[in-house]
Amino acid sequence: MNDQRDEILTVDEVAAYLKAGKRTVYRLAASGKLPAFKLGGTWRFRRGDLDQWIASRIGKGANEEQEGK
Repeated sequence: MNDQRDEILTVDEVAAYLKAGKRTVYRLAASGKLPAFKLGGTWRFRRGDLDQWIASRIGKGANEEQEGK
């Protein structure tokens, strides 16, 4: 089970995993909003880091909406 958390993903795989466009993934990675690192000039992502990022984002939009932001 722990092996899957350590799995390294490509931009294409992350886009499919997040159901987002590749350009969005590139933009978020380049801005530091999405946990990523570069390997040989290409972006790579650790699945466990993405899962933590997703968990930290869940509910943020709802909380901001309730606060009137």
